[in-house]
Amino acid sequence: MSKRRLRPEELELWQQVAKTATRLPGAPAKPKPAVDPSAKPRKPLPPPRDPLPPFSMGSSAPASPEHYDYLGTTSDRLSREPVRMDSKAFTRMKRGKLVPEARLDLHGMTLNEAHPELVRFILMSVTLGLRLVLVITGKGLREDPHDPMPRRRGVLKTQVPQWLRMPGVSHAVLQITEAHGKHGGSGAYYVYLKKRR
Repeated sequence: MSKRRLRPEELELWQQVAKTATRLPGAPAKPKPAVDPSAKPRKPLPPPRDPLPPFSMGSSAPASPEHYDYLGTTSDRLSREPVRMDSKAFTRMKRGKLVPEARLDLHGMTLNEAHPELVRFILMSVTLGLRLVLVITGKGLREDPHDPMPRRRGVLKTQVPQWLRMPGVSHAVLQITEAHGKHGGSGAYYVYLKKRR
């Protein structure tokens, strides 16, 4: 191991530590290292510079305004959809003036039971040449106030419009909207079907 000379600041630190030490009994005293009076105290070296500039993820990206895009309820989504059928007929249907030609009640069914039943009903209605049918889903169970996780009411109420947009039945459906109060209100849907070709 090669000897290296102590820098002045290291030597000063060592001397401060040595002043606090006591000699063991019977051990000869060591001579104190001499400080070279001609040695100039060195300036402390600056810390090494990082070759890379500081980086923060997304620091150069423009700040976007804070907004939240909530899907909203199924009723909200259906009310925002464009009217694809005759507007006069749509208005009459929403007011409960049009009478559904057939109805399907999904109360008490599980999702696995309700989906094939809905598909069968829609395809059968198209085959029979019906235009307006009523699908009753119910409003769903009331929310549990003690549930730590907020949940939407009515699984079937949420799923039925999604199922009616899926391949297999979407080609037959022209318009979906909530039923008028006398036909079930928010617990049922009017499904207006396309004309059979």
